[in-house]
Amino acid sequence: MEGQIRTPILSVLGHIDHGKTTLLDSIRGTAIAAKEAGRVTQHIGATEIPIDTIKKICEPLKRDWAGIEVPGLLLIDTPGHHAFASLRKRGSALADVAVLVVDVMEGFQPQTYESLNVLRLLKTPFVVALNKIDRIKGWESKKKPFIINYKDQPEYARKELDTRIYEIVGDLYDKGFSTDRYDRIKDFARNVSIVPVSAKTGEGIADLLLVLIGLSRKFFERTLQLHLEEAGVGTVLEKKEERGLGTTIDVILYDGKLSVGDTIVVGSVEEEPIITKVKALLKPRALQEIRTEQRFERVRTANAASGVKIVAMDIENALPGSQVRVVEEEDMLESVVKEVKSEIEEMKMETSPEGIIIKADTIGSLEALALELKGEGIEKIKKAEVGNISKRDVIDATTVKDSYFGVILGFNVDILPDAREIALQNNIPVFISDVIYRLIEDYELWVKSEREKEKRELVDKLPTPAKIKILPGCVFRQSKPAIVGVEVLGGKIKTGVELIKADGTAIGAINEIQDKGESIKKAEQGMQVAISMKKPTVGRQINENDVLYVDIREEEMKKMKTLSEGSLLSVEEENILEELLEIKRKCK
Repeated sequence: MEGQIRTPILSVLGHIDHGKTTLLDSIRGTAIAAKEAGRVTQHIGATEIPIDTIKKICEPLKRDWAGIEVPGLLLIDTPGHHAFASLRKRGSALADVAVLVVDVMEGFQPQTYESLNVLRLLKTPFVVALNKIDRIKGWESKKKPFIINYKDQPEYARKELDTRIYEIVGDLYDKGFSTDRYDRIKDFARNVSIVPVSAKTGEGIADLLLVLIGLSRKFFERTLQLHLEEAGVGTVLEKKEERGLGTTIDVILYDGKLSVGDTIVVGSVEEEPIITKVKALLKPRALQEIRTEQRFERVRTANAASGVKIVAMDIENALPGSQVRVVEEEDMLESVVKEVKSEIEEMKMETSPEGIIIKADTIGSLEALALELKGEGIEKIKKAEVGNISKRDVIDATTVKDSYFGVILGFNVDILPDAREIALQNNIPVFISDVIYRLIEDYELWVKSEREKEKRELVDKLPTPAKIKILPGCVFRQSKPAIVGVEVLGGKIKTGVELIKADGTAIGAINEIQDKGESIKKAEQGMQVAISMKKPTVGRQINENDVLYVDIREEEMKKMKTLSEGSLLSVEEENILEELLEIKRKCK
């Protein structure tokens, strides 16, 4: 068996609602329809499509299959960039090739860019499936290869599709990728292929499978050499509670073989990896969905690349995204434990005492979330862990001095009841979402809102830039206190603020403001009110038609300038602040 080519592993990514699941179903459905050409097996979160089946699907394209050695494709049913990032082997993606699904009508969206970032991070070759071409006006979509159906479309429909393709070409170029429609590409190693498809009708599925096989051959035939006699190595896809079985782990086995009775080492949420024995290996029946399957087939051995459910003791703390390794000989146990442990250590992120706390469902999700936070300029992370948000997480958040970092972001996790209670008691914001860009967006909107609230509170404490004019014929009392009618020319005046004249002479504080005989605390631009002041005398320090300014101290003016950059001061208030600065300069 030495030298056998392993089945390349394929995963699907893309923005929410762009058709990832429909595309997976369409590929599966097309393969099942052609299953007489070769057995199609679906097991733990994966569908194996043999090369003979792919050849039959692609038959109308009349391509030469000489030299194709890959045995088919293993399609991992974990749509989403976070799930893709979770499927790992040391230092790279577990998936050998990816499909990036883009809605032809909507183009690139936030999660599309997130997916691109993850693909770049893990250096994974990919193909763009430009989905929903059946929605293009005038397009008659049929279950046949795109390149054949394209010729039968009206010219205006072809032009619209080509325009949308070149928009995608531009988006990818901006991100550093050279790309074009797949049939126009000569060097598939240097260019990203765009394959127009309709997951709804099945159009373009043949083209997509052909490109994926070609890409697999180009990149991987030399690196997919498989030694089935070697100890199995895999990645934990997820942990589940199964009735009658207890805790089980779904694993993608990507190298070697795994058998009942094998000693395995599994990555754990605790510091030390789990050492246990395989009690049973289970697979759903052929073509059955793992989510709905009730009757599993027990197998003695599983070979790579495949998906399998492992039943074993003490795997309650198994870490999704971590390694599973078979221990071939007893004297190798220590080195295998060290290998699994070191991989988890390598994935740990740098932390900062003054940073936010992030929690996620898998290691890969943590990495994807941290990557997106960094892209938004948020690099300080206090703690990054897999699992639900706990009481300890909230307590840790309370020790962060910067209130904008004293928060918890949870991706695809829950908050435990006692943690929720303590978070409410300590005013610790907790953000939870199953979409990374929404999670970060919610946090950023909160930060923006809090900063604006903080500035408004500061504005309320500070005297606002304002100027008033003493109205002619509105002197109601000359002194002790002087009571005059004024018009607020700009800004707003409050009781207690100090006034100065245009030459910088101090007049004193406003003691009271009255509007139509009623005392009020402040008056805004355009209002005509009466004010009382204890210090000045009308006819001496102040006169009718005088323009007076609210006096603001130098340190307060500096704060005002900062606030004006935050657009919390009106244009009129900013102008008054400039006039006041000029008065201060002349008085020095």
